[in-house]
Amino acid sequence: MSDQILAALAGQPNSGKSTIFNMLTGARQFVANYPGVTVEKKVGYFSEGGRKIELVDLPGTYSITSYSMEERVTRDFILHDQPTLVVNVVDAANLRRNLYLTFQLLEMERPLLLDLNMIDVARKHGQEIDQDELARRLGVRVLVSDGKRGVGRVELRQAIAEAQGAVSNFRIDYGPLEPALERLQELLAAQPGLAGRCPVRWLALKLLEGDEKAQELAAKHAAQDWPELQKSLEAERQRFQQEHGLPTFRHIAFRRHETAEEIGRAVIHHKNQRGRSFTDMADRLLCHRVAGPLIMCGVFYLLFELAVNQGGQLAAMVTPWLSRGQGWLESFLPVAGFMEEPLISSLASWFMTSVSALLVYLPQFFILFSLIAILEDVGYMPRMAFMLDRIFRRFGLHGNSTLPFILGGIYVGGCAVPGVMACQAVPDERARLATILTVPLMNCLAKTAFYIMLVEAFFPEHKAGAMFFISTITLVMALPIARILTMTVLKGRETAPFIMELPTYHLPTLRSVLTRAFERIWTYIRKVLTIVAAVAVVIWALLQFPGAPAQIQAEFEAQGVAAKAAFAKAIAGTPLAAALPGEAELMSLFSFREAYRADKAAAAGDAVSSKAVDERYQAMNPVFFEAVKDRRAKTYKAFNKLRQQRDGLWRQMQQARINSSILGRMGKFLEPVSQWAGFDWRVNVAMLSSFAARESATATFKALYGIGNDGKYDGSAMLGSGTDKPITPLNATALMIFMALFPPCLATTIMVRVATRRYSWMLFSFAYPSLLGILAASLIYTGGGALGLSGWQAMWAYFGLACVFALIMGLLPETKRTKEVVQ
Repeated sequence: MSDQILAALAGQPNSGKSTIFNMLTGARQFVANYPGVTVEKKVGYFSEGGRKIELVDLPGTYSITSYSMEERVTRDFILHDQPTLVVNVVDAANLRRNLYLTFQLLEMERPLLLDLNMIDVARKHGQEIDQDELARRLGVRVLVSDGKRGVGRVELRQAIAEAQGAVSNFRIDYGPLEPALERLQELLAAQPGLAGRCPVRWLALKLLEGDEKAQELAAKHAAQDWPELQKSLEAERQRFQQEHGLPTFRHIAFRRHETAEEIGRAVIHHKNQRGRSFTDMADRLLCHRVAGPLIMCGVFYLLFELAVNQGGQLAAMVTPWLSRGQGWLESFLPVAGFMEEPLISSLASWFMTSVSALLVYLPQFFILFSLIAILEDVGYMPRMAFMLDRIFRRFGLHGNSTLPFILGGIYVGGCAVPGVMACQAVPDERARLATILTVPLMNCLAKTAFYIMLVEAFFPEHKAGAMFFISTITLVMALPIARILTMTVLKGRETAPFIMELPTYHLPTLRSVLTRAFERIWTYIRKVLTIVAAVAVVIWALLQFPGAPAQIQAEFEAQGVAAKAAFAKAIAGTPLAAALPGEAELMSLFSFREAYRADKAAAAGDAVSSKAVDERYQAMNPVFFEAVKDRRAKTYKAFNKLRQQRDGLWRQMQQARINSSILGRMGKFLEPVSQWAGFDWRVNVAMLSSFAARESATATFKALYGIGNDGKYDGSAMLGSGTDKPITPLNATALMIFMALFPPCLATTIMVRVATRRYSWMLFSFAYPSLLGILAASLIYTGGGALGLSGWQAMWAYFGLACVFALIMGLLPETKRTKEVVQ
């Protein structure tokens, strides 16, 4: 007997398989992905009875065919990796339906252990399952468990460790199809290339079902004889349909369901049967045609409020601690000078800032993942998808696409990062990718601030109408865009028959919710730290090189020298002047201030802690402390002025570097195209540089447009040459639409890479909105200008066109897919 065991967990969705996986493996697990696909591969380890067990949590699937990626991954793992034991986790309260997958696993002729999970729910429904009779009929060992409460953990671990490799001799009698099945088995068994690759009876069944991947397998390993095999196969199919009036694949499915019913009648005993169950009564309200959508809107609002708004407040509390951590790490880097920064320090700071920009979302993600786990455990998530799928499927989306859109800011004030992360709940690959690529079009908080700035400056008399326009136009545009994507670049992507299961309602357990929340958080952190390294360095290089011209850099340095001379003169004769003999000491003063501010921010709201920070820093260096704290002191005023001058020079240097960088040259290169949208190269550079963080766009454009702190625009030209024209409301409308369609920020782009596991989709998520944005903005600016429309008129003309286009796309014939609702 080998000391190593490879076991696989297989089961239908909502069977509690992942809960069993967590119960067996605890924290010893990791998440990867299967080669060549985007399906997650969860692997865990544990030891039992002196044997080491590697446990693989296979994707949840209703059957083992080639319709979906999850089904193929499950089948290929069992066929090619040949696990020592397959643990089939079934929902004990829905045994008949779950046996449909059990039969297919048994037909693959691997040792199997049946686990009746959620046995407590079955008993609450008055069901008693005869384990011995079920084990006798199936020829496998049968155990019971309740994964949420840890019941059955010891027995399951022992059973897996005792796996002997015995295969059940259970077979479904396919009745009139058996002669054809036997003839086909004989032909396949005669092929040496197929020997040992897969069970012959299983392959024969799959060929009779018309399984495409089974046909590819047979054609590959029986290449010379495949044409004759294919003729025999087709003849058997046609003969059976002519004689029995039923396709072979349908007869096979019927016999499996009939066998499941026969076994169910023999092993399930009903006791204390009552009238309508709680699930039935709850669904009368929660899935009601009128009340259901209203309740669902309330649930969405609660999710949005807790995950985005309340989570945002927690994120604000985490930010100072991240800043302190970043400051501590930066203290090990080469010290920046007054007017220069070492490249290694610049790169490291950029990298840490990029990581912090993603880690700051941890509180929101933890709340989001916990709430999603609750909705999944309760059983409400499938019901939301069921109610919304009728609308969303018209645009190639899925009912589960709703939550990502809500979190992304389907109205205003969301965040695309948790929205993209929530797309994991979309089971259909094509719909999932379409959702991932359109969620960034929603109105995140940073975009909202930008819209408010433009509305206040250019539409002060129509604030409510303009905000309604920008709040709704994003969804109106996103839906037809999703449909176009599914009809073009996503057309060849996997789309499984749509099966919607409405499980019974359950009370979630704290352990289950927290386990899944922490598991997803840890996965997020690991992926962020690896992917940021690649993306952040590329963006930094594009903004950094080749650098500002030497002449401009020399001018900035001369201004820096003048600022330092003025500072030295202002503090002459003070203790601070004696403490700053050179530039190194001056930079120590800047570092002292940054450390002090970070500690004060961390102590915000706590008067005792704040006072302790003051006392600690005053004792550390009383001269420096006076310069950074005492507003009445001469040294404070002089240092504050120097700091503002240095910050201004650094911003100008950064802007000059960006203008001369690869990104800046891209802005100038794009000007011949962007001019049709009313943008010159400065706007292009500002928009491209805001890719790192949308929040910077508002401040940049306030300076660019000359918008004052009161939110008003004085009608002057843009900053630049005297030939630049003033900005009009038509420009502002074009700019709002462009921002709505503008590619996602760096954090969201990284999340697209995390969610899709492909750099190609990450780049596509940047490219296609850029093209659509410039086309839409050009339509508004150039088209509106040609028609003599004002910004307000162009806004609503565009809204009308977008609504008509969305209606047309929604009325196009749907892509055919099967829909089945299982109660």
